[in-house]
Amino acid sequence: MNRTRIVVSEFMDEDAVAVLAARFEVLYDVTLADDPPRLAVALADAPALIVRNRTQVRGALLEAAPRLSVVGRLGVGLDNIDVTACAERGIRVIPATGANADAVAEYVIAALLILLRGAFGATARIAAGEWPRTALTGREAQGRLLGLVGFGDIARRIVPRARALGMRVAAYDPIIGEHEMRRQGVEPMALDALIGAADIVSLHVPLTDTTRRLIDARRIAAMRPDAILINTARGGIVDEAALVAALRGGRIGGAALDVFEDEPPGDPERFAGVPNLLLTPHIAGVTQESNRRVSALIAERVAAELERTA
Repeated sequence: MNRTRIVVSEFMDEDAVAVLAARFEVLYDVTLADDPPRLAVALADAPALIVRNRTQVRGALLEAAPRLSVVGRLGVGLDNIDVTACAERGIRVIPATGANADAVAEYVIAALLILLRGAFGATARIAAGEWPRTALTGREAQGRLLGLVGFGDIARRIVPRARALGMRVAAYDPIIGEHEMRRQGVEPMALDALIGAADIVSLHVPLTDTTRRLIDARRIAAMRPDAILINTARGGIVDEAALVAALRGGRIGGAALDVFEDEPPGDPERFAGVPNLLLTPHIAGVTQESNRRVSALIAERVAAELERTA
């Protein structure tokens, strides 16, 4: 048996772990993501590391891993990995591109429908004997403008789903050409024009110096008073304090946050009692099916890289 060690510091489909364990020595311990000293010890002689978004692959951790040659990312965001430092050390970073995109696209559609309809939090009231029918009429998706900030793989998978609901779709992306957007039936728009016009704004950009606080107090104030904001991209793109203030003041219609500046959010009171706010714990891309796809893809690619360089 090849005794090359693979360290897995966050949750992974058990079948994919078993596939790796049949060919390599695998240390699978999801507590390592929150224990950098123990993770550093585990990586002292390991050429492979598999992570999600919590493990910070940078600085002291890289210094403690002199044999590290490949990092598998169970997802697509790379803001928790110092890609430049990895490249300088000859460490290949492998994301699971495309494997969870459908899950995120479905989440966005589900979130906008929940927030537009506004009725799905009434179970306890109905069970208690209330009948708030006139207060819960809600709105339809049909005919509304969905604005996509970023037009990569996930955003493109949202388009046919939104159009099937009768929605119009616009997008902003400083890299993707207008011809490509129009080819897919999407109206290209400048960012501020999109923010001001869209009924629903959904974010699909990486977290960089350019996109940090991209949706700030000024842009939130420019949104329609009944607009909905959805962030499944990265925490830090939205100014959370400004968003909370707008929701508390009734200045926008609602928001769904699956990602946060701090995960989990450090201040438990920040979101307490905020109306029309849907919060989920960074699971937009995590379903039973996508977890299997992501895990199988990364297991295959990490194994191939280790065997290629053996």
